[in-house]
Amino acid sequence: MKYFYGLLCLCGFFLPYSQFIPWILEHGINIYLLFSEAISSRISTFAWLDVLISAIVLFGFIFYEGNQKKIKYLFFPILGTLTVGVSFGLPLFLFLREIQKESLQTGSEN
Repeated sequence: MKYFYGLLCLCGFFLPYSQFIPWILEHGINIYLLFSEAISSRISTFAWLDVLISAIVLFGFIFYEGNQKKIKYLFFPILGTLTVGVSFGLPLFLFLREIQKESLQTGSEN
């Protein structure tokens, strides 16, 4: 599963940015235009509200599960979610969780 989450992490980073970087190059860092285009229709507002709720749920999941399982570097998936999105933050957290699980299994075998 670690490699599956790693692959999704890469997709979750590169696919959104493949659309965002050309937009930035065309319009610059224009926050007003960014938000204006993001909520320009009911369907885009629907999508953004869905992502916003998903991000909030993800933060709760990261904090709860991460602290419960003592996963290191929890700030990376939080930062990844804030800078890229849920499509990057969630697989990154699951990737870190798999690494933690592997290290615990390897440690118990020794």
